[in-house]
Amino acid sequence: MSDIKNMKERMHTGEIYDPADGEIMKEQLKCLDRLYDFNMTRPTELDKRAELMKEMFAEVGEGCYIEPPFRANWGGKHCHFGDRVYANFNLTCVDDTHIYVGDGTMMGPNVVLATAGHPILPELREKGYQYNMPVHIGKNCWLGAGVIVLPGVTVGDGSVIGAGSVVTKDVPAGVVAVGNPCRVLRPIGERDREYYFKDRKIELE
Repeated sequence: MSDIKNMKERMHTGEIYDPADGEIMKEQLKCLDRLYDFNMTRPTELDKRAELMKEMFAEVGEGCYIEPPFRANWGGKHCHFGDRVYANFNLTCVDDTHIYVGDGTMMGPNVVLATAGHPILPELREKGYQYNMPVHIGKNCWLGAGVIVLPGVTVGDGSVIGAGSVVTKDVPAGVVAVGNPCRVLRPIGERDREYYFKDRKIELE
């Protein structure tokens, strides 16, 4: 793994690589400088935040809002956010490889989207080796406070992940899933068209 280009490619292939390579770290630090600037913006500097996100992210749609502080290994360089994505404070994107978040998805405080992992074998961890697997969050999802999504996981469109859940496996579209490890609790159904919280009816008119 002495070839720099090969190591950079390995970041996105799921192969083991050395994240401490000098060239990789040099590029990463530039991204973290922009992330620092984003987190130092004032609450009134919404336009500045929006412009910084366009520089920081691989893709960012219209109407996205991230409440600082925002944490990301690569400052959002490998994050692809659709339109109207909302993230409350302390969103952490371990974006050593690509993270995809669909239109209209909402994330509560302290959500973690993690693409990076380390080998189980201690001898490999001693050498600092790492691997990355992409994360996919569908459209119109809601990830509650403190949700952790692990490397390689996909959450289907419209699904709700309950607060504090640790998502270790794919979650299908259109369900409520909770727990550690996260499991499907029930499908989103007709009752949800009438009640928004326990016995509270939807009355918008």
